[in-house]
Amino acid sequence: MSELLLSILRIGFLIALWWFVLTVVSVLRRDLQAPRDAKPLTPARSSKRPSPRPTLRARKTSTQLVIVEGALTGTSVPLGSSPIIIGRAPDATIVLDDDFVSTHHARLTPNGNHWIVEDLGSTNGTWIDRTRVSTPTVFRPGTQLRIGRTSMELSS
Repeated sequence: MSELLLSILRIGFLIALWWFVLTVVSVLRRDLQAPRDAKPLTPARSSKRPSPRPTLRARKTSTQLVIVEGALTGTSVPLGSSPIIIGRAPDATIVLDDDFVSTHHARLTPNGNHWIVEDLGSTNGTWIDRTRVSTPTVFRPGTQLRIGRTSMELSS
């Protein structure tokens, strides 16, 4: 091989190596940052005011989120009036150490007597039973929410 061809191959290899390093850094940086289109973490507000008198047919609300499958099986998280963020990030309410879970994967938001599940732009998706969540969806007791290798249910 001539010296010129060898030098061109070396420079091409260095360019390919730097391209790979910069691509990895940009993917890691994007994964660590919060999504730009994320909404503030405030509970959904309803324009309908609750009745001051309790009704006889008041529905039971779910009081906890129970993990039924995955690394945290048996763990239960009490539900309150604030949203729950599920993901790998240390600031998430439920931290799942799973390669198939995004940094901020999904959000559970209380809305009256039920909970709304919203996917936060995850790569592998959020699933209720066998349906992928693409828009904010009602999460009912008795159905399973699957994120990565973890499944969870609402219970009272």
